[in-house]
Amino acid sequence: MMRFSYRCSLCGREYPISPERLLCEDCSRRQEPGRPLSGILEVVLQGSAPGDWEIADLLPVEREWFPPIPVGNTPLWEPERLRRATGFPRLYLKDDSCNPTGSLKDRASALVAAFARREGIERIVVASTGNAGSSMCGVGAAAGLSVRLYLPAGAPAGKLVQSLQYGADVVRVDGTYDEASAQAMEYLRTHGGLSRNTGHNPMTIEGKKTVALEIFRQLGSGVPDYVFVPTGDGVILSGVYKGFEDLVSLGVADRTPAVVAVQAEGSQAITRALESGGFTDPVSSQTLADSISVDVPAAGYFAVERLRRHGGRALTVSDEAILSAQTELASGSGLFAEPAAAAAWAGFRAMEAEIPRDAAVVVLVTGNGLKDVKSAKKGVGIR
Repeated sequence: MMRFSYRCSLCGREYPISPERLLCEDCSRRQEPGRPLSGILEVVLQGSAPGDWEIADLLPVEREWFPPIPVGNTPLWEPERLRRATGFPRLYLKDDSCNPTGSLKDRASALVAAFARREGIERIVVASTGNAGSSMCGVGAAAGLSVRLYLPAGAPAGKLVQSLQYGADVVRVDGTYDEASAQAMEYLRTHGGLSRNTGHNPMTIEGKKTVALEIFRQLGSGVPDYVFVPTGDGVILSGVYKGFEDLVSLGVADRTPAVVAVQAEGSQAITRALESGGFTDPVSSQTLADSISVDVPAAGYFAVERLRRHGGRALTVSDEAILSAQTELASGSGLFAEPAAAAAWAGFRAMEAEIPRDAAVVVLVTGNGLKDVKSAKKGVGIR
């Protein structure tokens, strides 16, 4: 029998799981403007995994509360042509563009929705540059939940249309993601509901850890040597680490992989923090990879601490390299990834000379290319 609780990622204080508690009450008081969230709570699990454990056994919400939408269980591709072209016979693509709304964010949305249903909460509020919002809107539609989305006006049209098709209440914000997030939090304070803001709700990291659990199972109960993760706010990165850490703590796995955070050159707050020793005043993001375009990464402290703890690495790639990677990935494997997801492939290509050829390498593809056709057109010369 598994037991679950919250623990502050900064001070270590533990709390019972409750919808009223999203951040550590002590550390969140020390929140500084222009800095990542202080006092992010992570889900701690205690007990032992059954010999025939399933992913649902390692989640803090019982499976009967999950909405009827097929999130997860995405394929782990074995791209023959890319393996031959790169000389990596154990190269894999974890294709989370196959999730119902076309992105990995469905993993977090499904757990948030299940938590809301169990706790009798009917409204979910979220700010997003696109994928998290359209994901919550789609999963919320399946779950019968009301979703209010704060979406920056510059978000790709495809993600706006998705959200509206799902019947969500969409508020277009004339500003950045950070401004959209502030408006979402103000609405929550005034009208109530459950926040699905990335990192702010502990279930977002916890839901995303399922991608690591799936990779482990798909590799025959094996830990890859490297995982390349496109990184903006740091929540997917944190979830990947959390999944492998849980497997190690349960005695199911004996190590965590080398995780590489891949950021766009125009949005590299986590890379700067890892290299300089801490977060400084935010720099305005400038990248076509909208899903990883973040001025202040919500899970920045959490992500950087995990990278340091496990000897992970962060690197940056240019927008030009991202577009080239998008085309190479699509034409070489048949997997059409949005720019943010293609950044992970660009990161692998930038680092491949340092990796042993017999290493098991997983490139995490987080979103479908049809979500941002405008950017993809640039990569194939269409104006």
